[in-house]
Amino acid sequence: MSIPTGVDGGAPVRAHHETDINAPLDTVWQLHADVNSWPTWQTDITAAHIDGAFQPGASFEWTSYGFAVVSTIYAIAERARVLWGGTADGITGVHEWVFSETTAGVHVSAGSHVHGVSAEAPCAGFHKPLPRERALMRPTRTHPSGRALR
Repeated sequence: MSIPTGVDGGAPVRAHHETDINAPLDTVWQLHADVNSWPTWQTDITAAHIDGAFQPGASFEWTSYGFAVVSTIYAIAERARVLWGGTADGITGVHEWVFSETTAGVHVSAGSHVHGVSAEAPCAGFHKPLPRERALMRPTRTHPSGRALR
């Protein structure tokens, strides 16, 4: 498998969400880069662990809805973008987070795609997206500007 460069817009399962956070970019970036603390602020993640630095090539383990995954960081633009992904149970997921400083704080855009046997099965009975993607696909509210809110 080649190293992904972004989210695959043609993947059978995709998710995209955006939100605005009233906090400094450095604070938001540090929270995101601290994988070991993810369960304290991402309620769908029950365990997460990385040994060493949050950098390209580093791998980390995380669990969501009882589904354990080992992911690898593919790319980082410090304080701006992270691309990571992994394969578990024949399903490969890629996640991209983009952080943009705004006058009120930070705009965060998170996108994901999934490929694999259960993600691409033609029968609805075999379709089972990654647990994190199920969480990301929950209905969203819409901000008056038209942006989706969680």
